[in-house]
Amino acid sequence: MATISTAMPSRTSAGDPAARRERLFFGGMSVALAVTVFVGFSPTFYLHRVIGSSNVLTPTLLAHGTVFTSWVVLLVVQAALVSADRTDLHRRLGVAGGVVGALIPLVAAYVSIERLRDGLMTLPDGTPAIGLFAVALATVIVFPALLGAALYFRNRPDIHKRLVLIATLDLAYAAVARWPGVIAHTFSSSGPFWYYGLTDLFIVAILVYDLATRKSIHPATLWGGLFLVTSQVLRELLGATQGWAEFAHWVMT
Repeated sequence: MATISTAMPSRTSAGDPAARRERLFFGGMSVALAVTVFVGFSPTFYLHRVIGSSNVLTPTLLAHGTVFTSWVVLLVVQAALVSADRTDLHRRLGVAGGVVGALIPLVAAYVSIERLRDGLMTLPDGTPAIGLFAVALATVIVFPALLGAALYFRNRPDIHKRLVLIATLDLAYAAVARWPGVIAHTFSSSGPFWYYGLTDLFIVAILVYDLATRKSIHPATLWGGLFLVTSQVLRELLGATQGWAEFAHWVMT
């Protein structure tokens, strides 16, 4: 299902129940992630004009939303191509996935810095959201690391698709933080519990799938999931330090 892959599942496996189950699960996960993103960003991006949102879509935000959406769409399309046993198209489209994947951390970093400088990344009391700035900027390291590992194992579909999914989860926090019912907690001390916790349910789903089908946790799920969760803890710790506060204020000047 992965967005970037040169692996070629055998056509003779198309009728294999295990292969069908695998395609159904990972295809369903990609669709679930797409729905997660759509729900979170509908008010401020996808349905911006429909609901008359007061949020201003600057050229920078439009570029960010377009790149991010392109990645999610590619994720779903690539999963569909694998399910349809069209690995030839899957491999060709993987080139586009590589380009989009390379753009994501660059655009994410630029948008995060610009919003902090423009005073748009703030807490309810109007002070800069320095902690959330750490959450956003960490994507520059975490997403490329996971995606790079997925590319390295592109000829191992079982590893590759798990790492691509987990890499995509690092992009999903912003969407989950904007969900109805969650956004009220995003800027509170319980915010990380909500946007990390709900996003990490995807990792739990992969763990459960591994245990149900393999009777053990796949190494890619284990280490990729641990890397992502550890990064969540570290970015929260970093965002609360004086050094990070000084860095954030330097960025704003």
